[in-house]
Amino acid sequence: MPTLFNLFGFRFMFYSNDHEPVHVHVIKDQKHEAKFSVEPEVKLIENNGLKASELRLAESVIEENKEIIVNRWNEYFKN
Repeated sequence: MPTLFNLFGFRFMFYSNDHEPVHVHVIKDQKHEAKFSVEPEVKLIENNGLKASELRLAESVIEENKEIIVNRWNEYFKN
């Protein structure tokens, strides 16, 4: 499970068996998780326990780091 970065108590990562489209999982406290698409736009796909304020913060972090996330995805999955 490659971790992209840890910020504000969140772990931004993807699973080694993930699939397209490019997306990122955001985990907090090892029990709450959300999934966001990254391309073509950052958008919440699924939420399992994160508060609305946490989702907004996670989304803004993904927006700020979108290029890094896409590059790491492509490197890892050899796209």
